[in-house]
Amino acid sequence: MEPLPAVRAVRAAFELLVPQTCAGCLAPGTPCCARCRETLRCPRRLDSANVTASPRTPVATYALAEYRGVPRRLVLAYKDGGRRDLARVLGAEVARACLALRVPQSGPLWLVPAPSRACAARARGGQHMLRVARAAARDLAVLGWHMGVAPPLRLASGARDAVGLDRRQRVVNLSGRLRVERRKLPPPGSAVVLVDDVITTGATAATCVQALLRHDEYHPVVLAVTATGYASGTLLRVVDPASASP
Repeated sequence: MEPLPAVRAVRAAFELLVPQTCAGCLAPGTPCCARCRETLRCPRRLDSANVTASPRTPVATYALAEYRGVPRRLVLAYKDGGRRDLARVLGAEVARACLALRVPQSGPLWLVPAPSRACAARARGGQHMLRVARAAARDLAVLGWHMGVAPPLRLASGARDAVGLDRRQRVVNLSGRLRVERRKLPPPGSAVVLVDDVITTGATAATCVQALLRHDEYHPVVLAVTATGYASGTLLRVVDPASASP
């Protein structure tokens, strides 16, 4: 069960008044200790993610970690536990993974956050993946990358919480409810990274990518913080940010 909004507010205020603890292991003094951060530093390509731009066109899909153990605790603490201090941590690891992906680009790279339901976003103090995308973009910009964050996707009322739904149910749940705000779209032809917190069936990511491509031509990849099925994916080489170039 998700904490009530008032509980989240108290937790957020508490974090400002007392020393921080690691959301992964409760070590004192930091939102996420070095050992727990290491669990997010082995990006893999999900070989069977089933994210497609069309029935015959798969979209490269990646995740930083399996949705279990420490990574799962970090995601849940950030998303539903009021730990907004983790946005910078998760954003930094998303940025690091973007370096490993070596996404081809002739212009700015655009990060597009997967949307949450409006009621969930209100409880979380805003769209939680938008905060992560902005943190990642800031880190990449420091390294000289030409970056943009575009939040054109939103969920209309009527969408259910997707927890526990299978792929078909998730597709039905999103059907007619995923809206695109054209004025917020990246420029046509851009390289786009759809950023999400968890990939399970791949239906949500596929629906988001397809919604973008119905409006303009893009070069999309999907990057999630965590995923089920991660263990069977292809491990990528982690790039040292200090030596990376755009």
